[in-house]
Amino acid sequence: MAHTKELVEGGLPLSKAKKALVMLHGRGATADDILSLRFDLTIDDFYFVAPQASSHSWYPYSFLSPIEQNEPWLSSALNIIDGIVMDVNEAGIAAEKIFFLGFSQGACLTIEYATRHARKWGGVIALTGGLIGDQVYPEHYTGNFHQTRVLLTNSPNDPHVPLQRSKETKSLLEKNGAIVSLEVFPNRPHTIIHEEFVQASAILNS
Repeated sequence: MAHTKELVEGGLPLSKAKKALVMLHGRGATADDILSLRFDLTIDDFYFVAPQASSHSWYPYSFLSPIEQNEPWLSSALNIIDGIVMDVNEAGIAAEKIFFLGFSQGACLTIEYATRHARKWGGVIALTGGLIGDQVYPEHYTGNFHQTRVLLTNSPNDPHVPLQRSKETKSLLEKNGAIVSLEVFPNRPHTIIHEEFVQASAILNS
């Protein structure tokens, strides 16, 4: 299954913006859902863009499954993001002004894309997520983040994303040059809370 390039946009027109935020929705959600979160972020002067996953899912199985089980969906999703980044670059916005934000399945896809293409990004925000695969494969991630700020969040008992994977993700990203904050919220359900928006906004305003 391949994803089609179906985008929902908001904020400033791409031709007038100086910063861009790519927003990735979770399983069962929509591009409109994740794009609406921009109103919970204390930011402005951004071009916002959210792609829509086919059948509302970026890949069919758990992000902890062997990578090949989630192909070709995973590669197709990563290619959609790559196309967005190229469009934003062509509009005159450099990588260090491109930010990423995702929740749950979208957070896993966010951190996977940013780490496979590590460079000096504006910032990366993965709200309840981690690198994709039955284990973390360091050989898949050879770039350098050049001190890009990364926010990872989770809880000790999340039903979909084990905290251990978030910790493993933090460790690998730091080895690859990122400045990573892993925020763990006790007893938080599988959702986004106010404090996560506050910390995300701080990165987006940096």
